[in-house]
Amino acid sequence: MSELLNRRLSLLGANLPLLKQCLHGIERECLRVTDEGRLAQTPHPDALGSALTNEQITTDYSESLLEFITPALADPAKVLESLEQTHRFVYSKLGDEYLWSPSMPCTLPAEEDIPIAEYGSSNIGKLKHVYRKGLALRYGRTMQCIAGIHYNFSLPEALWPLLRAAEGSSEPDRDYQSSAYIALIRNFRRYSWLLMYLFGASPALDKGFMRGRPHQLEELDAETLYLPYATSLRMSDLGYQSNAQAGLTPCYNNLASYTDSLRKAVGTPYPPYVEVGTHVDGEWVQLNTNILQIENEYYSNIRPKRVTYTGERPIQALTSRGVQYVEVRCLDINPFLPVGIDLTEARFLDAFLLFCALEESPQLGNAECGQCTSNFLAVVKEGRRPGLELQRNGQPVSLKVWAGELIERIRQLAELLDQAEDTDAHSKALDAQQAKVDDASLTPSAQVLARMTEHDESFVQFSLRQSRIHAETFREQPLSQEQQQTYETLARESLARQAELEQEEVGDFDLFVGAYQASILAISN
Repeated sequence: MSELLNRRLSLLGANLPLLKQCLHGIERECLRVTDEGRLAQTPHPDALGSALTNEQITTDYSESLLEFITPALADPAKVLESLEQTHRFVYSKLGDEYLWSPSMPCTLPAEEDIPIAEYGSSNIGKLKHVYRKGLALRYGRTMQCIAGIHYNFSLPEALWPLLRAAEGSSEPDRDYQSSAYIALIRNFRRYSWLLMYLFGASPALDKGFMRGRPHQLEELDAETLYLPYATSLRMSDLGYQSNAQAGLTPCYNNLASYTDSLRKAVGTPYPPYVEVGTHVDGEWVQLNTNILQIENEYYSNIRPKRVTYTGERPIQALTSRGVQYVEVRCLDINPFLPVGIDLTEARFLDAFLLFCALEESPQLGNAECGQCTSNFLAVVKEGRRPGLELQRNGQPVSLKVWAGELIERIRQLAELLDQAEDTDAHSKALDAQQAKVDDASLTPSAQVLARMTEHDESFVQFSLRQSRIHAETFREQPLSQEQQQTYETLARESLARQAELEQEEVGDFDLFVGAYQASILAISN
């Protein structure tokens, strides 16, 4: 263990109550499906409110792809409780539809029949719709139906000045904090393969998903493709291919280099997109013809984030006020869990992210960057293969050995979190992960394949059965009348807010898009 980590652990030990101020938030995406396990082609239910203005229930890419957003809270148990209540409310409004239990999609209709999310007639609503039309044009609609869990995490604001003073840094507080979050991200790049082994839950998919494209997958049955040792096909190169983004690897050496590379990508034309143009037959088909339409189009496993003001872009917020939290984006939905994630996973993630934040984090050279990517891809495609080796400092190392060593290093942070909260829950969460390292059959990806085999089910049959089990759980435990009322009010108020926006709208959409594009080019470091 590094001397730096030792010193930081001592500082934390002397300020234990601070650890109770870490904040957590979860965004969970899931498809609405019919009782036959096909994509629901109904509009976003009005009873759930406006997808544009409801802060807890919205849609992601497709009109059928719901997204549930929790508030950021200090207690992860309360975050999960909030997520569960949202699921119960949604089930009270879904009629005979279901929420799809895994990350990989259900049986999808023809590409052009996957509905793109609608957000009404306001300029910002139209912008969100055109952006998604652009995603359809660039990557296809099928890819955009994959769902995941995003885990948001921040360290206590009061911790940064203490660390900065202890380390004698001359950076202003805000810059020190941003640098520390970027260092967390570099370590996350080094070690996130471990999360894919422990929590990857997409080893198989519906054959129709491939749309007849060439692939290296094997047949599990007439309807299902898989890889025998895969942990997360969702995070493999098969799940997501973008030639335009291939050359875009934002440098995580500091915040400025990160925002710079994204700003360039948002301002640099990409010839195949230029060829299509922004309009076809007078209709908008993409916001611009650049590598990225907006910075959120960059697909990464983790993002530095800052809460934005109305009308502000993510890069503007980061540039002017620094990094506030990180968003972990590589987590699969666990199809065995009603909300796709549980407290054990959340507690492990907290200890893991604290470790990434506090352990020494040298800059990533090109060779190590490549090594991080190939380790990650090796684990998503064959993480459970007996004897699998990864690369560490250019040398082969067994996944099992390295995973065990990492868990031991993370344990000190789990123990500190336990001390702060007077519990042993974090240490137990680590024990549960070590058990998966010792026995790969305990991983969610192995469990998914085992259940499908045991019940002689295709991927879609297994997923639909799980979706029905979860639906029953939620419907058997309706919200209290008061909770139900709170959600109903949120939904009604969001519809009223959208209507207000649409009535107050001034200005032409084309000018609105122009101003939006210009806003990012105006930022200078």
